[in-house]
Amino acid sequence: MTTSTEITAHTILPAHREDIELKTADGLTLVGELALPPEGRTPVATLVTLHPLPTHAGMMDSHVYRKAAWRLPALADIAVLRFNTRGTTSARGTSEGAFEEGIGERHDVAAAIDFADHRDLPNPWLLGWSFGTELTLKYGCEPQVQGAILLSPPLHRATEEDIRTWAESGKPVKILVPEFDDYLRPEEAKERFATLLTNETSVAAGTELIGVEGAKHLWVGEKYVRIVLDQIVRTTNPAAAPLPPEYDGRFGPAEKYGA
Repeated sequence: MTTSTEITAHTILPAHREDIELKTADGLTLVGELALPPEGRTPVATLVTLHPLPTHAGMMDSHVYRKAAWRLPALADIAVLRFNTRGTTSARGTSEGAFEEGIGERHDVAAAIDFADHRDLPNPWLLGWSFGTELTLKYGCEPQVQGAILLSPPLHRATEEDIRTWAESGKPVKILVPEFDDYLRPEEAKERFATLLTNETSVAAGTELIGVEGAKHLWVGEKYVRIVLDQIVRTTNPAAAPLPPEYDGRFGPAEKYGA
């Protein structure tokens, strides 16, 4: 008999977790982790995560991504691929190379997409947060990619041409913009993403911009993490939405990474 367990900020749900390495076209090894649904279940979709700015503590363990990997494989049958871009360090280790201002990182994005492709991970979506949204917009619109989810896009590096590329692709783009973001707030974001938000094909595919009341750039607070994760699931595996506040499954051995 199983009992329900309340999901809190420190809850780690069962998953198959695998340390991975990505090889870039320019010869670097990047460290990461792949979290898959528990044994006996197959993923419905895959998140390829691109983390915030490493010069401001962004890494594969940035809290929204860590909690996505802890919860979504068990709750929504979503595989979560996290990795450190070049020169970035986390508990998993340090990726080779050095931060390249979003230029050399194009190879990191390609390596992650190729890894998902070679492992036959289904329905890959790019999930970018802050700096990761820049990498997503600039380098992520590849044939294998189903669509993109952008958290707190600053639009510092991504250009109108990058946005137009996504609009013309017809791939869905879900944009979550905090009400009190440090860089780009909802009303300005609607103007900056107008090319994408007014493209009929893109909108028909599911593109939308959502302003999140009360949220800030870093999505601190369990309330906002739940909003983000729920929107991710509604986008990539709507049959599993909304996410439950409790887990009714059976727990296996203690997970590899603690809170």
